[in-house]
Amino acid sequence: MKTAQEIKPGQVIMIDGSPWKVQKNEFNRAGRSSAINKMKLKNILNGMQTETTFKCDDKLEYIVLEQKEVTYSYFADPMYVFVDSDYEQIEIEKDDLENVLMYIEDGMEDVCQAVFYGTKVISVDLPKNIVRQIAYTEPSVRGDTSGKVTKVARLNNGHELQVSSFCEIGDFIEIDTLTGEYKSRVKR
Repeated sequence: MKTAQEIKPGQVIMIDGSPWKVQKNEFNRAGRSSAINKMKLKNILNGMQTETTFKCDDKLEYIVLEQKEVTYSYFADPMYVFVDSDYEQIEIEKDDLENVLMYIEDGMEDVCQAVFYGTKVISVDLPKNIVRQIAYTEPSVRGDTSGKVTKVARLNNGHELQVSSFCEIGDFIEIDTLTGEYKSRVKR
């Protein structure tokens, strides 16, 4: 059992005999009222989504799920196909990849963790840090050195994020997958 405040997005809790994946968990404290956690949940079995609130100290049944290492193979509309170490193909729907979809690209070699509930894959977790190549970014502006200067860069898969002004087209950058932020430039 965990308190509502300890539950993180991506984890699964049992409510009324059904497994629910936590998609978002926000802490709110409004004035004199007690602190609450507002959660966005998705039922693993039927895909139904809901939003609900819990008091921060409410106890929830946390489910430990099986995990397996997989690597991305290819996209077969509407499924993303991953392969495990025994070369078994695991098909995952786009909805189950909502938080990592922006980092998936052809030819990626990152080892991911597929999370199973029974025999169904409910999510894929990327490593904490990944390296991607910049496909396009504007040239940096000379003379602007006040503070932390950033600009928009587009990755090979089309995802855009803020990077340091000295990054150029073709550079490899390290990205924190939990926050979605640029960390540093990497030499390859």
